[in-house]
Amino acid sequence: MIRRPLVLLALLVAACAPPPDFRQADGTAGHYAQWQGRWVVINYWAEWCAPCRHEIPELNALHKIRDQESVAVVGVNFDGLEGEPLNDLIGRMGIEFPVIVGAPRLRWDYPMPSVLPTTVIINPEGQVAATLVGPQTLESLRAVWSAPERPAGS
Repeated sequence: MIRRPLVLLALLVAACAPPPDFRQADGTAGHYAQWQGRWVVINYWAEWCAPCRHEIPELNALHKIRDQESVAVVGVNFDGLEGEPLNDLIGRMGIEFPVIVGAPRLRWDYPMPSVLPTTVIINPEGQVAATLVGPQTLESLRAVWSAPERPAGS
């Protein structure tokens, strides 16, 4: 008899939860709110993009120190792969940071990249801080959030 109220409570909690904003390649649901107050590095990549392959170790390194840097690193497959083909590719390319399926560009209102790799950096206030084209290094990414603030009008 005790199980029925617990099941009803679980269903009620699930019904009140907001729908996910995106899915990760592994099928896990995600919400943009989980990145609130952090720098968000969104990297667009594809298998056929040699410079994309070149920067993966740099993005992996940033992902490993994400808590120290207060940053979230996520990838978006430019070709829109999903499911097993995407997960197989992530493994073959050695990607260690989360890859999301969805359109973060709609959330932050920036255009779809036309050149790869492209990395869009969102500041902790939720605004596009930089759009970097070409392969990035740990240092070039850090430079975005480590740069001294310029006075307004400079």
